[in-house]
Amino acid sequence: MKFVDAHVHLSDKEYAEDIDEIIAEAKDSNVVALVSNSMDYETSVGSLRLAETYPRMVFAALGIHPWNVKALTEDDLQQMLELISTQKQNKALVAIGEIGLDYKYTKIWDKQLMVFDSMLKLAENLDLPVIIHSRGTTAHIVEMLPSYNLRKVLLHWFSRPVSALTKAVERGYYITEGAPTAYSNGIRDIVRRTPLTNLLTETDGPVRFYKSPFKGKRTTPAFIPTVVKAIAEVKSMDVEDVAAQIIKNFEEFFGVKLD
Repeated sequence: MKFVDAHVHLSDKEYAEDIDEIIAEAKDSNVVALVSNSMDYETSVGSLRLAETYPRMVFAALGIHPWNVKALTEDDLQQMLELISTQKQNKALVAIGEIGLDYKYTKIWDKQLMVFDSMLKLAENLDLPVIIHSRGTTAHIVEMLPSYNLRKVLLHWFSRPVSALTKAVERGYYITEGAPTAYSNGIRDIVRRTPLTNLLTETDGPVRFYKSPFKGKRTTPAFIPTVVKAIAEVKSMDVEDVAAQIIKNFEEFFGVKLD
């Protein structure tokens, strides 16, 4: 069986000292592809570097996370847009992400919207998929997106509302779920309601989880087989069938063919 992690922050400083070990663990767990999501210019450059170091295994998603919008200058934004544009022919660049909106930063809501709009327009122009952060803003984002001509949309760590999930699935959007699939009834309900053809697996590492079976462990892509097993339980399907479909979904969404 092969597995994929469609959303992990490999260029995060917390992983810097151990990145070779993390990649080796992923390989040992049959995780064959990782998408290194970025938060800002520095981590975007880091994601590209990792994709170069681990070709055909690490892919890069470049973008500005809403958490990093507050201190962003106009020059910073232009630098980011130019970086992504110059990588258009780089096969390691598979998406623009992690981008989006976050309700915890409503004081800079207009600036969040401006940066998100810039990223979505660039995704249109470059014909790239988008990976979206939507904490507390999912319904708003799902209403916004049809005004853009986007190739593919991934709503990462989808939790609610169910009404937005229904619309997202109708429009062919994908969602990612990770470690909470093993213990959260809310996330398991989302997995139950989402067609397997719209699902991808993630870890969002190095985020921390404090519940079994992940309690006390640092999140790495090696968690993915446990996530796939949990999805199979929820769907009452064979793990092999779930893993195979998720590989297909990954290839379809990111436009890559895995070895």
